[in-house]
Amino acid sequence: MTPGSNGHLEPKNVLGGFLEACCFHPLTGFYRNGGCDTGDEDMGLHVVCAQMTQAFLDFTRARGNDLTTPAPEYDFPGLKPGDKWCLGVYRWKEALTAGVAPPVFLRATHRRALEVVTLQELQAHALDRDAK
Repeated sequence: MTPGSNGHLEPKNVLGGFLEACCFHPLTGFYRNGGCDTGDEDMGLHVVCAQMTQAFLDFTRARGNDLTTPAPEYDFPGLKPGDKWCLGVYRWKEALTAGVAPPVFLRATHRRALEVVTLQELQAHALDRDAK
């Protein structure tokens, strides 16, 4: 393995392959590099590449995390349905339990998500269902 953009080893996705980029517009990721890679600084494990839905955005706002309002001081543009974003795996699991988990991209979801949710749970919400 070779060092990644954040100095860590090249990250793997939940399928065991190379972690693909999640989104560059808006620029996502804990490191704002377009990918859901993580490191020791990322206490929220922002490792799930998800496509935003209105139901999820409403859910997370009700939980105190408004993802729709821009916060330029954090390079955060505010999200709308259809945007892709690296979510914290704990919030995704909470949304799953509430029945409002947004769909995910398996190839762009970091394998550390499997510390909190199962591959089967992610696969049931996968947009890239052809991923093996």
